[in-house]
Amino acid sequence: MTAPKHSKVSIVGAGAVGSSMAYAMLIRDSAQDLVLYDTNTAKVTAEVLDLAHGTQFTGGSSINGGDDIALTAESDVIVITAGAKQNPGQTRLELAAVNVGILRQLLPSLLKLSPNAIFLLVTNPCDVLATVAIEITGLPANRVFSSGTVLDTSRLRWLLGDRLGVSTSSVHAIIVGEHGDSEFALWSQASIGPVPLADWKDDGGQTLTSGELDSISNLVKRAAYRVIEGKGATNYAIGLSGARIVEAILTDENAILPVSSLLNNYHGVSGVAMSVPTLVNRQGAAKAIEVAMNAKELELFKASAAAIAASLESVR
Repeated sequence: MTAPKHSKVSIVGAGAVGSSMAYAMLIRDSAQDLVLYDTNTAKVTAEVLDLAHGTQFTGGSSINGGDDIALTAESDVIVITAGAKQNPGQTRLELAAVNVGILRQLLPSLLKLSPNAIFLLVTNPCDVLATVAIEITGLPANRVFSSGTVLDTSRLRWLLGDRLGVSTSSVHAIIVGEHGDSEFALWSQASIGPVPLADWKDDGGQTLTSGELDSISNLVKRAAYRVIEGKGATNYAIGLSGARIVEAILTDENAILPVSSLLNNYHGVSGVAMSVPTLVNRQGAAKAIEVAMNAKELELFKASAAAIAASLESVR
């Protein structure tokens, strides 16, 4: 894509996720001006230099950054990736207390420098942090939300496309709920092209069994743990996912993405941020799109909300 004119995105945190997101945004030409900010001077300086050295081969985006938070001033979008790293075997919710503390330090200064920015939380547990960030900033819910299950949904579509031999662009299925262990696939609404998933037959003439669906869903849930065990962090795919969300904001796209925003009586759930299909445009997470769920899915949805609420109580 061509970067929107006069668009500025600041990425807070120059670790594996933040630097990968900056790299993805440079290649995709997501914004005109990119800033990478981190308190680790040597790390952020090195990452910015490495990225800048490749800009001959990218679009028209520029990259700047350093350890001065003033560099983020007048951003259109601020992406928060800073936080404690998830260790092998550690759940996202176990990171909550440490990363909430980091948010309390960062957000007031960032908001003062960019009073009109939209804040995208990527740091885990992103649902908990998005909810707390709204409380810290006092901003409306559309301007503070998290990447939610955009990446999880991409994982699901890749697995289904690979299993059924179709392009991921023709797989219409989403993960909803917590970005974490209580997330689930909304199978009742899934389709391959115009064909409901339950009716789709593979090359052998067979439909997917409930056991296969459970296995695919579990692979999505465990995907991050598997990557972390092998290489220490997930970074490339979340970098691309974050770039995609930012583009939907800056281009006023009105895209439907499963980002995590504060819900208000969504199937009876209020007061927690969790992922549902959401209209994303220049206003941010503009509107949660209500989608039908069967009885089992409603039960899972409310259980996921309860898991997030319990973690919120532990950090407030």
